[in-house]
Amino acid sequence: MTVNNFFFRLFLLAFLSVGSIYAQSDEQKELEARKLRLQEEIQQFNTLLSQKRREKTDVLEDVEDLNQKIRIRKELIKVTNEQTNLISRQINNNINKISKLRDDLKELKSDYAEMIRKSYKSKSQQSRLMFLLSSEDFLQAYKRIQYMKQYTNHRKEQAAEIQSKTTQLQELNNGLVTQRKDKENLIAENRKEQASLEREMENQRGLIASIKEKESQYAAQIREKQKQADAIDRQIDKIIRDAIAKANAANKETTKESRESATKSSNFALTAEAKLVDTDFKANKGKLPWPVEKGVVKMRYGKQPHPVVKSVTIQSNGVRIATENGAQARAIYRGKVLAVQAIKGGNKAVLIQHGNYISVYNNLGKVYVKEGEKVTTKQEIGEVFTSPSDNETVLKFMIYDNNHTDNPANWIYRM
Repeated sequence: MTVNNFFFRLFLLAFLSVGSIYAQSDEQKELEARKLRLQEEIQQFNTLLSQKRREKTDVLEDVEDLNQKIRIRKELIKVTNEQTNLISRQINNNINKISKLRDDLKELKSDYAEMIRKSYKSKSQQSRLMFLLSSEDFLQAYKRIQYMKQYTNHRKEQAAEIQSKTTQLQELNNGLVTQRKDKENLIAENRKEQASLEREMENQRGLIASIKEKESQYAAQIREKQKQADAIDRQIDKIIRDAIAKANAANKETTKESRESATKSSNFALTAEAKLVDTDFKANKGKLPWPVEKGVVKMRYGKQPHPVVKSVTIQSNGVRIATENGAQARAIYRGKVLAVQAIKGGNKAVLIQHGNYISVYNNLGKVYVKEGEKVTTKQEIGEVFTSPSDNETVLKFMIYDNNHTDNPANWIYRM
């Protein structure tokens, strides 16, 4: 192998290795960030559960809470496994690099030794001075001087390359020790999480068995709660329809005919300012802040089997977010308060208009804003109600596109 080919191979190997290291580093950072979020979610959930000092136990809620914890913990175990697998791949890659580097060093040292041997042999046959004096003319002598300089520099470069590759080899070996230690820590962490998961699942099985004995009774309770939730949703739907009609009738930027038409419509007739808010709101889809600073989603959007009694189907027009006592509800984006309403069986609700979209914050014990008021992103609009019977603090949050519900998880960052 020529010297030029050898250095090209070394450069190519280094380039590919750097690209691989950066890719793995980004993946590692993403996995670590996911793991920290899940650990924080579990911690939040444990904090919320510790606040629920109940006078009497609600088995259905206990199982719902346990289901949620199990789901989060399973996801955490999955992420930790992905981290372990990534480190295993990195270890294997580094072992292959070390093997390749050792072969390259062996070849480089062999070439260097041969160069030294030839140089010594050349010195023994004739001195540099004689080599120069034997030149036929000045130009040849000049070229020989340049050749000797290049030859000397090449020897120095090869010696430096040997030193550099030796250092890389030592660093890779040290890195292997660290990586193997990280892998051991992750495996130990995973065992701990697995043990917690097994305890929770055992507890879950016991609770579910007790529910099975009275399944028809619990199913009746769930259906009754669903009826109450449906009644509240109908109230909110009516509030939104009435608010759209009222806002359209009051819109002075439209003609009398269009206002009368808009009053009967299910969509907003937007002012220029409202159109701008609408555009900005849509542009931030998936990036909007949570309606509470800390919280865990206990029920997701849409039609779904009950998390405990699977024979019962429930409909959720929004999400239920469990949060801490005294938590403040926050506007997810700038807009105008469309309505503040006392909901029968549901405490108070605040509706905020963002162009064609409406965010709904239900189950508030206190409200800090009034109808028509403009609010900013993350502005506190009220305090989430804490139930005195079970000490649970839950915000019922919805997003409407005009008078149609939409999944909040599509809009809120990492919901």
